[in-house]
Amino acid sequence: MYQRLFVNFSVAWAAIMANRLRAALTALGIIFGVSAVIAMLAIGNGAQQEILEQIKLVGVNNIVIKPVLEQEEKEVGEDLGGPQTKKEKFSPGLTMQDVESIRQMPMVTYTSPEILLETYIIKNGIQRSAKLVGVEPSYFTLTNFELSEGQMFSPKNLEYGDQVCIIGQGIKTKFFSKENPIGKRLKCGRHWLKVIGVLEPRLLSSNSISKLGIRDYNMDIYTPTKTMLIRYTNRSVVTKAMIRKAANRRNNNNNDNQNSEKEAVKNYHQIDRLVIQVNETEYLSKTADIIARMLERRHFKVVDYEVSIPELLLKQQQRTKDIFNIVLGVIAGISLLVGGIGIMNIMLASVLERIKEIGLRLSIGAKKSDIITQFMFESVLISVSGGVIGVLLGVSMSYFIAELAEIPTIVSFSSIIISFVVSASVGLIFGITPARRAAEQDPITSLRYE
Repeated sequence: MYQRLFVNFSVAWAAIMANRLRAALTALGIIFGVSAVIAMLAIGNGAQQEILEQIKLVGVNNIVIKPVLEQEEKEVGEDLGGPQTKKEKFSPGLTMQDVESIRQMPMVTYTSPEILLETYIIKNGIQRSAKLVGVEPSYFTLTNFELSEGQMFSPKNLEYGDQVCIIGQGIKTKFFSKENPIGKRLKCGRHWLKVIGVLEPRLLSSNSISKLGIRDYNMDIYTPTKTMLIRYTNRSVVTKAMIRKAANRRNNNNNDNQNSEKEAVKNYHQIDRLVIQVNETEYLSKTADIIARMLERRHFKVVDYEVSIPELLLKQQQRTKDIFNIVLGVIAGISLLVGGIGIMNIMLASVLERIKEIGLRLSIGAKKSDIITQFMFESVLISVSGGVIGVLLGVSMSYFIAELAEIPTIVSFSSIIISFVVSASVGLIFGITPARRAAEQDPITSLRYE
């Protein structure tokens, strides 16, 4: 049996070598189809990886809590003209006590409170507006920030609220272009802060900043949260009664009182943003739900916060890229289908050209199965060789596109295997009809064929 298969393989190989140009033209469809599959999937994988890297800037397993305006609730009378009274509720807002409570949860890996203050910087007679951000060391871990020079906040800085800061690369370029900023002082608002570290530059395109809602971190100044609360602003020490009393003193008109109070009340939160990292993605939604219920109790059912999960955005982006890969795969599959049809047409034409050869083999004892095997070997050899060339061409195209168009491409091993298997299957499937047609030839008629 194996000897017969070897003989049929030898005959098929000899037939291909005798008609190299025809075999090469037949394989072109498979070559371009396989290379299209690999190149298109590489572009799709590269684009997907780029989006995943961008999503890491806001955190895959992160829950973000932001303060919002307190929702108002009114009790309305039975009649439309009935009395309307506002139901007053008090909330302490987002505070460091909320942070400490969330830290006790077993699923939470990191918590990063942020206090944002719009202020100004003064150095060597230059003044510029900037953002002073009160953070903890976990902030730099969650945002993938690294120091280019200097050191991180020490436990002493965090405990005593020392007047220290870490600056972005843009601040260094603007105010310390000709000197080493480490150990130097920078006036931020009312206080002088000692620079103890400089962050690595965060290179983001304007397109990425607008899509992800990320500010220019290179122009930010970071100080410990305790420094911010002690030396700059601590909104939790201001009560609603104090705000109302101050508003009443400043304004004589009732409407003005209400507007001033409403404007001031929205700033009563001690922290401006809280990022919580969960150790496992599958616990993200459940943890967010638990945190929301805990905050509801701590804020006396005042909905003055917003809990959001960036992981939902990641899933949507992931689904978009999966759909994109499917579309590319379908387009490349159509190319392989066209190549397979080309193989079938050429092999059918080859049967008509080689009727005498087929009749001669049948007349000297070859079976119909031998004829089928011979033509199947021919079609498979053409498609497999086309698949190998297509793989090499597809990988080369991927790297060429990455270098020329500056588009990230990732060639996966699975795309190579799939393309190669599909190319072999195409030769096998589309070679069946020509092989059967060749085997059905009558030997006597074939020998007389001109």
